[in-house]
This record gives sequence, structure tokens and C-alpha cells, in this order.
Amino acid sequence: MNYGQIFRVKPGSKVNLKEINPDFTAKHKDKNSAGKKLKQYTQRLRDLQYHLYAERKRSLLICLQALDAAGKDGTINHVLGAMNPQGTRVQAFKAPTPEEAAHDFLWRVEKHVPSIGEVVIFNRSHYEDVLAARVHKLVSAEVWSKRYEFINDFEKKLVANGTHILKFFLHISPQEQLQRFKQRLDDPARHWKISESDYKERDFWGEYIKAYEDALTRTSTKQAPWYVIPSDHKWFRNLSVAKIVVETLESLKMKLPATQVDIDQIRRKYHQEQMEGAKGKKKA
Repeated sequence: MNYGQIFRVKPGSKVNLKEINPDFTAKHKDKNSAGKKLKQYTQRLRDLQYHLYAERKRSLLICLQALDAAGKDGTINHVLGAMNPQGTRVQAFKAPTPEEAAHDFLWRVEKHVPSIGEVVIFNRSHYEDVLAARVHKLVSAEVWSKRYEFINDFEKKLVANGTHILKFFLHISPQEQLQRFKQRLDDPARHWKISESDYKERDFWGEYIKAYEDALTRTSTKQAPWYVIPSDHKWFRNLSVAKIVVETLESLKMKLPATQVDIDQIRRKYHQEQMEGAKGKKKA
């Protein structure tokens, strides 16, 4: 099953999240049935990221957006955490600092885009400025409505400079969100995650859904597509994201760079040193 085609928001299409089932799990019935495939994808992901890092011709930006408790951190830990930290970076975006707020909304984001050969994961992103900023009326409709065009231009520029972009909206139901909030209350190890604002934000569920639908509709482009990932089941969420990232990287047909030294000469020198070392041990 091609998850990339199923979950991808086609450019120009209008998104209605009520029509997308967050409980969907394709042919998989439970975590065990998906576990083996997930392990294969994460191993493959590590290999592909090695090729991206070594080739140094392009980069990858992954944007994770979701309502609270949908699993941004879990996706990073269980899927994207498989990659080598030497060539991977996670950047979280919270409320703007006074310095950030004094600039245009993309200023703080541009500083963290990936360099050539690097994978960067945005935990929340520039999309907060057409989501939270809109829902909580931090800026006027006249301001946030113009930001879709700025975002598309920004991402188009990144793609032109060799950055591939994948954007995932982790789609969760309000019932599942409430259940996960309860798990945090019941588990002392998760108490640090609890915030009163989490529950207050539930009052804005409908406004957030509308804001997400507009963002997904207006900013899913051929060069920077959105994927709506059913996320009521954490294991299916992880499997879906891993599969899409792997298939995207495989499509790049990356190659390791050509050797810049004479391997045979170095090998001969190595064997010569080994032989001389062995002779020295015998004399001793």
C-alpha cells in the first residue's frame, strides 16, 4: 500500500479533516503486525541518511505539526531517532521570544533550516503563525491570511536550493487526545508533560481544525507536500511516517561520493606496516 499517495494532500484539493479517519490502520490489526515492518524502515532510514550525509548534494526538512498529545515527540523518538545525530538535528518552536517577535515571522525559522547533507526535524514550525496565531487572534486576519503565500515562497526557495521538504500533520481524534491526557495524569513519569493549557486548548478544537484545514489546503504543493497521518494508534503513526520518509529518500537515488584517494596504494601500505609490525614482535 502506497501511504504516500493515500495520505498526501494533493495540491489544489480542499481538505476536510472530518472525512479522514484518525483511527485508520490499513491492513494492520495491531502493533505486533506492524512492528517488523517498522524495524525494517527505521534501519533503512539510517542507511539512507548516511548516504545523504556523505553525498552532500541536498538536505531534508521534516515538519511535524499536530494538536496536543498527537505524538510529535514520539515520532521523533521512535522513527526519526533512528538516524545518526551527526547529520540530524531537531528544532522546536515555542512562543516567540521578544527578539523573534521583533522580526518577521519567518526570521526565526530561516536560521534553522538544514544545510547540505543534513536532516532537520521541526517540532512545530512556521505553521504556528497561521495556526495558534490565528486561533488566539495574536494577529489580525489581514495579517495571517497573507502568510500562506509567504510560506509557499519560502519553501519554494528552500527546494530551489536543494532542500526536500516533507510536512506531516498527525491527525488525532478528540477522544484519543483526552485518553492520552488521562495517561499523563495516571503515570507519575509523565506528570511533567501536564499543562493546564492543554485542557484549555480543547475549547478551541473546532477553530484549530478549521485553521489546519486551510493551512493544509493552501500550502500543500508539489515541492513541499503535506501528509495527513492517522495518529490514534501510535504504532501506525510511526510506521506511516517512517515509510513515507524512506520512500522519499529512496526516490532521490543517492550515491556515495567517488573515492578521492588510491585505495590499492593505501591497502598495500597497510599490509606492509602489518608485516613490519609482525617482524618486530618476533625479534622482541
